[in-house]
Amino acid sequence: MAYGVDFPDMWRHAATFVDKIRKGRKPAELPVEQATKFVTIVNLKTAKVLGVEVPASLLLRADEVIE
Repeated sequence: MAYGVDFPDMWRHAATFVDKIRKGRKPAELPVEQATKFVTIVNLKTAKVLGVEVPASLLLRADEVIE
């Protein structure tokens, strides 16, 4: 199971920083931002090998389930 930032969303957001820098803004003047979108991924195949039972409520909330 993994819980972390949504990398595709981060890369899209990074493009706005690149655009601002290319238009002349100094990188030191840009604000530091934290991720706002997170995802939960559950790997049922690995859980089965480890003998871990994943609750159905967690599977319903997961953004991605690997079977």
